Amino acid sequence: MVLAAIGQICSSASMVHNLTQCQNLALKAVAAGAKALFLPEASDYIASSAAESVELCQDVSKSPFVRGLQKTAKEHALPINVGIHEPTEPPSNRIRNTLIWIDKDGNVANRYQKLHLFDLDLRPNGPRLKESDSTEPGNEVVPPYHTTLGKIGSLICFDLRFPEPALRLRRLGADVLLYPSAFTVPTGKLHWEILLRSRAIETQCWVIAAAQCGTHNGKRVSYGDTIAITPNGQIAGRLDRVENIEDEKEQAREPELLVVDIDLDSIKQVRHSIPLQRRLDVYPEV
Repeated sequence: MVLAAIGQICSSASMVHNLTQCQNLALKAVAAGAKALFLPEASDYIASSAAESVELCQDVSKSPFVRGLQKTAKEHALPINVGIHEPTEPPSNRIRNTLIWIDKDGNVANRYQKLHLFDLDLRPNGPRLKESDSTEPGNEVVPPYHTTLGKIGSLICFDLRFPEPALRLRRLGADVLLYPSAFTVPTGKLHWEILLRSRAIETQCWVIAAAQCGTHNGKRVSYGDTIAITPNGQIAGRLDRVENIEDEKEQAREPELLVVDIDLDSIKQVRHSIPLQRRLDVYPEV
């Protein structure tokens, strides 16, 4: 049995508050016997504007949020996977949306930068939400890395809408795909579950999606529905979600934890029973 703990939080602009949420979940994960904790996209903070997001961003060596989680990981020998913001190199008016793996010794051992950014502009009659206003896109699919939960491939939120990077990670040997997110409520209701299950089925990988949930500020509400999906596309466990934005309270939701047994043998069974022989001579770019 290899237990994964998957956290659901509601980040604000306060890194102190967000760190406390994540550390509390880490303690619960340790008590449950989990071998790793997976946290959502932008766990360090969610700002109310692009300018505030850039202002809050700190290098991992100085970030009290990251340093706090490194200390927690080392004290409890608990690897922690978490979505954060990092400055660009050289510093600019944009930042990086990244996913880091903090190993059991407290070291940042792996890093992935979000490839696909959520750019929406439906003016004059609809909203405008352009992630690229403040965020620099990544430019590579980072190979999977070895853990006690198998080989993990990292992707983030809007990457979910594109099968190509998931298929690439599968070709590189991934057993588990990560999609930490802060999905909007309307798109979450329409596409969240079906896209996650699709990525699991087509890659025959476990899918772990830690999600932000609830009201972050006066402008942002995240869908939630933290979920784990088997390599056969079945839901192994899930947490609460936002059903109606109008019903959400102004204060943030309490953090929640989902613990799931990542059965590595199920990967071999599914891939043996439904062999997928890809015609890479026809589409080698995948």
